Amino acid sequence: MSTEKPIAIRKRVRPEDTEVRRFFATAALGLEPLLEAEVKTLGAEKVRAQKGGVFFSATLETAYRACLWSRLASRVLLPLCTFPAGNPEELYAGIREIDWNDHLEKDGTLAVDCNISRSRIKHSHFAALKAKDAVVDQFRDNFGMRPSVNVEKPDVRINLHLESNRLTVSLDLSGASLHRRSYREEGGPAPLKENLAAAILIFSDWPAIAARGGTLLDPMCGSGTLLVEGALLAADIAPGLRRDYFGFLGWKGHQPSVWKKLLREAEARRDTGIRQRPLIFGYDHSMEAINGARINARQAGVEDLIRLEQTDLRNLTTLPSLAQGNGLLITNPPYGQRLGREENLQGLYQLLGNRIRHEFSGWKAAVLTAAPELEKMLGLHAEKERRLFNGPIECRLYHYRTGSQAVKKGEHSTTPWPSEIPARQVEISEMLANRLRKNLRNLRRWREKEDVTCFRLYDADIPEYAAAIDIYEEWAHIQEYAPPFTINPDLAQLRLQEIVATLAAVLETDPAKIFLKIRKKQKGRDQYAKLDHQDNFHKVREGGLRFLVNFSDYLDTGLFLDHRPTRHLIRDMAAGKSFLNLFAYTGTASVCAAAGGAKETLSVDSSRTYLEWAENNFHLNRLNSEKHSFIQADCLEWLKNENRRFDFIFLDPPTFSNSKSRKGSFDIQRDYPDLLRQTARLMAPDGTLIFSNNFKKFKMETELFPELHIIDVSKQTIPLDFQRTPRIHQCWMITHRKK
Repeated sequence: MSTEKPIAIRKRVRPEDTEVRRFFATAALGLEPLLEAEVKTLGAEKVRAQKGGVFFSATLETAYRACLWSRLASRVLLPLCTFPAGNPEELYAGIREIDWNDHLEKDGTLAVDCNISRSRIKHSHFAALKAKDAVVDQFRDNFGMRPSVNVEKPDVRINLHLESNRLTVSLDLSGASLHRRSYREEGGPAPLKENLAAAILIFSDWPAIAARGGTLLDPMCGSGTLLVEGALLAADIAPGLRRDYFGFLGWKGHQPSVWKKLLREAEARRDTGIRQRPLIFGYDHSMEAINGARINARQAGVEDLIRLEQTDLRNLTTLPSLAQGNGLLITNPPYGQRLGREENLQGLYQLLGNRIRHEFSGWKAAVLTAAPELEKMLGLHAEKERRLFNGPIECRLYHYRTGSQAVKKGEHSTTPWPSEIPARQVEISEMLANRLRKNLRNLRRWREKEDVTCFRLYDADIPEYAAAIDIYEEWAHIQEYAPPFTINPDLAQLRLQEIVATLAAVLETDPAKIFLKIRKKQKGRDQYAKLDHQDNFHKVREGGLRFLVNFSDYLDTGLFLDHRPTRHLIRDMAAGKSFLNLFAYTGTASVCAAAGGAKETLSVDSSRTYLEWAENNFHLNRLNSEKHSFIQADCLEWLKNENRRFDFIFLDPPTFSNSKSRKGSFDIQRDYPDLLRQTARLMAPDGTLIFSNNFKKFKMETELFPELHIIDVSKQTIPLDFQRTPRIHQCWMITHRKK
């Protein structure tokens, strides 16, 4: 182990301490220049932007002010030390070098967050657990007692940043991401992060427009995030004023008198600013969205500043009193990142462009979208274009100045209807080819570094081609959702043919190696039906292991690509443990556990076909042994009668099932509490359960399980190639709470 000592700050901050310290404020990619300017206005010095945030020097009071007033930062961190951590032992030893009694009470609570890049330690959850153990062990050895873990609102939240085998340990003064302003209860299906919404407004010159008495209008407001952030900005209301929790409130270095002074100042500024009453309007075709926006505005204390109405985009018009050319139309329209869309988004964008041209002459306009192809449908000339990220989704913010120069050269002011779109098919086909090439280029470095040979290439990026394309080494697998009934069947068939032809050209491969599947919602027992009878299996590699896949006979191929990091995690954690795989499918998780050194594995599934597939996967990797067993049984019934304990369990149930072997149906949202309790019953006292499912609307109610410690690890288990669809699955790490 390295003998290099951690470079640590151990001086305890006293209430009278005005020492200037070095801090780091994190931000989403693309927001760093704005955050740099904002932090300077808050009183920071020596501000330096870098990818992912800004360093700055300041007193603790200024750091508090950043937590309270920053509209752009995600977190404000106080770095404690930096040291080499090329292995778990170095990480543990370095953490123990820090005197945690300077920061945390003996009976306090803590949580540890970790992000990792280019390091030998691969799993952030494992690193966080190791760091937590170091802190807890230090207290136990020094005082005979230990702090406990509270992942929601700990007294101290520790942030670990491990890059190139060097670890920076910081205190997270924000405690929870600063984009959570504590007003949004109704997020809608695809909510915009609050700090990104604030950045969009600043980029679009809303502060200056508001200062001139101008108007803000969102014609597709959804849950109203842009409107609420616009009101907070125009009325000089601190975005963190309604938060009841920050990471410094339970820290031993906290200065309560300084914090109370800042709160009083913010309240006084709010009371003055709210009298300015900016003109802010929000419309949406959905009454449900309007009601949600009203709740959010009320929670933010700006309900009286925003006028919300249910209005279809076709009826959108400028109010006579507002047609003064001093306004900002801003919106984040849908951009179709999901399979199975039922609306023609091209027509929606064309209609939006038409309304902007004819009803808002002289205004500024800004549109955020993740689909540049759809932006072209607006028929407007963008003055500027910015690259931003809404979570993992890469977006573009387009700025327009309406009037005679707003229309693109060669465009007409009339809006073509969806029936006219097929004339553009050749152009759109070229868009598909360009998108496929771009995705291949963007994923190349990651694939080479991680040795990934099976990955998702395309996920309904272009509205006309609602399909997912997965690459399995030399083969390609296309899943297209059944088109809505409004689409001409001939056009739908043409698109199918174009996907195959375009993919073959881009990959320079034989079309015979491309498999096409119409993926529609399965009803009843159709979900278990075999689609074909070719029995043609192919061998593919992943992480040094090999798996059998089938592209033609079943709804899925036998290898869920989005679970790649989960399988790696299972392999890393399985050494010396007894492993249970429920709803085992083709046994890929069991193979990984066995390859990781599990002392035994048990795979349970109701399908004899899938269990045979699983056994063949074991044979393929030369892992066949008596210590690896397979049971054909309905998992729900099997759980009721089993009493063995397992050190490590993987539970990945279907969203819905009405298996022949069971009376009645299984619904994941309805039935998961009982399933989770039955599974946890088989978990050894120090065991671990990984629970995952792919129901996008699934809601985990942790309060139902007071006996279990449940950590959401969904973000860590979504691989790079699936980050365009971050809810492809949800995943939790579960252990027994210590008594």
